[in-house]
Amino acid sequence: MPKTAHTTRIEDQPGYWIRRLQQIAVALFLQETDGLELTPVQYGTMQIICNHPGLDQRSIAAQLGLDTSTLGTVLDRMERRGWCTREPSAHDKRVRLLKPTAEGRALIASAQPHMQAAQARILAPLKPHQQAQFMRLLKTVVEGNNSNSRAPKQASAHQIGA
Repeated sequence: MPKTAHTTRIEDQPGYWIRRLQQIAVALFLQETDGLELTPVQYGTMQIICNHPGLDQRSIAAQLGLDTSTLGTVLDRMERRGWCTREPSAHDKRVRLLKPTAEGRALIASAQPHMQAAQARILAPLKPHQQAQFMRLLKTVVEGNNSNSRAPKQASAHQIGA
C-alpha cells in the first residue's frame, strides 16, 4: 500500500502506548507476585477492603473505576478463596458490606512489597524527577478523561489512601 499524507502510524497514537503500558504493568505485577495467585484487580479490591472495611460493592467499584457487575464477579472469587466476607448492612438489607478476613489481610500484607517492586519496575526507565512528572501527567490525562469511561471513578467519602 503506498504511503500517503494521511497514513497514520500506530506508534504515533497515545492509545497504542497506553495499551502497551497496561500490558507491561500487568505482566510485571504477575511476575512480582508469582505464587500468590492474585490479579491486579483483586489486589486493588482487597487493598480497599482492608483500608476501609465495611464499604459496599458500589463504593468499591466507584473507587476502582469498575462497573458493579464486573466487581461482583471478582468478589465472588475472592469470597470463595476466603479473602473477604459480604455481610448485610444494618440499614439496608439489599446492600452487602465487604470485610477482609484474616487470610485476606495476610495476603495483602505479603503482596504489598511485591506490588511496590512491580510499580518501581514500571517507572525504572525514568529518572526520579521524570517519574514524578510522568505520574502528574498520567493523573491529569486520566482525570481529564474520567467522564468518558464506561465506569467513571467517582469521588466518595472513602477515597483510596484517605
